[in-house]
Amino acid sequence: MKTKTLGGTRTQVPEIGLGVWQYRGGVAPLQHGIELGANLIDTAEMYRTEDVVGEAVQGMRERVFIASKVSGDHLEYDQVLRAADASLRRLDVDTIDLYQVHWPSRSTPIEETMRAMAALVDSGRIRYIGVSNFSTTELTEAQAALSHHPIVSNQVLYNLRRREIERTLMPYCQSHGVTIIAYTPLDSGKLAGGGLFSSRGTKVLREIAQRHEKTPAQVALNWCVSHDNVIAIPKSDSVSRTAENCGASDWRLSAEDMARLDQAFA
Repeated sequence: MKTKTLGGTRTQVPEIGLGVWQYRGGVAPLQHGIELGANLIDTAEMYRTEDVVGEAVQGMRERVFIASKVSGDHLEYDQVLRAADASLRRLDVDTIDLYQVHWPSRSTPIEETMRAMAALVDSGRIRYIGVSNFSTTELTEAQAALSHHPIVSNQVLYNLRRREIERTLMPYCQSHGVTIIAYTPLDSGKLAGGGLFSSRGTKVLREIAQRHEKTPAQVALNWCVSHDNVIAIPKSDSVSRTAENCGASDWRLSAEDMARLDQAFA
């Protein structure tokens, strides 16, 4: 499994991780993914999957990079601290590797939220601070609210069919050393081989997959992580699909393949 540097840190994370939003697969797919090198698991307090993640990493905690999120409804100072403590209990771990603000608040000042996030780093309850669903403006405001700890990641929607971040957010993150964690990288399964809205995109995706002896899902994921500073966290409830997703790493599409996909899914 190829790895990438997380933000401006020295920490390496796999370019394909494991998402658990609406996850119902139990521990087996997660543990198989870890064995294949997808040792980043992304959860959140609102997902209600922190307990199964905690169960899955028992006996192998030192091998796994755990990311979780505080709800955008719990961003006052004391709420952030309580939410983090509750997540630590559900995960049954001493430290969360990456703790993210799930979405920005319209009512709580970002300075208050980031003060709590910094306190969590200082106390050793979390290692790194991240955000999710933040625009470029919101990300810069959050960064400005921190004096000693960087924001290392922004988790956002990104796939072949949803490329809005390429306008301003992706260039900003790439130039400022912020890792993009792409959620829904297979567009809720639509890029896994069937049900694509674009017949042209379907044809190109399948042609490239056949030539590389890969699946459409593997090509779609490889396209995603071929961009600088981008990692992807597909969700799968089965061992076989998890293995398929992990097979999107350790190889690269050609520049011509990338250009064809860009055009087909413009």
